[in-house]
Amino acid sequence: MDLKDKVVLITGASKGIGKITAIAMAKKQAKLAIAARTSHLLDETAKEIEKAGSSVFTYAGDLTQENQLDQFIKSAVAHFGKIDILVNNAGIGHFGKIGELSIDKWDEMFNLNIRSVFLITQKALPFLRKQGESVIVNVASLAGKNFFVGGGGYAATKHALVGFSRCLMLEERGKGVRVLTLCPGSVDTHFFDGRENEDEIRKKRILHAEDVAQTIIGMIELPQHALVSEIDIRPTNP
Repeated sequence: MDLKDKVVLITGASKGIGKITAIAMAKKQAKLAIAARTSHLLDETAKEIEKAGSSVFTYAGDLTQENQLDQFIKSAVAHFGKIDILVNNAGIGHFGKIGELSIDKWDEMFNLNIRSVFLITQKALPFLRKQGESVIVNVASLAGKNFFVGGGGYAATKHALVGFSRCLMLEERGKGVRVLTLCPGSVDTHFFDGRENEDEIRKKRILHAEDVAQTIIGMIELPQHALVSEIDIRPTNP
């Protein structure tokens, strides 16, 4: 797939993987519809996209709310006329032992990391199917396959996302929609800000958002008959 003039929707595009992926796609001359909760950070991403010579539509809202997801899809289609690619990137992580994790934090993770993915995917599918060739990228995590103390809630959401994505791939492949599940290991983004064990030496050795963005673009640019359904990406030397 040639990304030129393709319309790409990316959630969680105000920082981290979402922001870097949006800018990288803009450099490929894709058109971007980006969403996140924090408007001023979203505007900063939009400026970088425009600087790369591409057009952009922004939507600031709570992506756990169905009516706002619906509005994002409708507004993006009204602006660009179509959807070619959906990147479900928005996510949050709260860490703590299961016996101590609050219900509010549990619910916040499941609402954003899995429920919102289901909702926006369902709303975008009719437009994606129309294109004949389209792509959905669900950004999961190696935490959905490799478990650890204190990760019960977060790992559960990403494990659910992997299962959701595998079923979606089987259901939509015959309709021209390729589905990729991407499972990165630790990435040097805001996600780990403030974590005491993230020293500067380790941050240089773990993955960078640019690595993940390049992986996403590489999969999308494969010929339509080639489907890479799942990718694990981890540091070479953690």
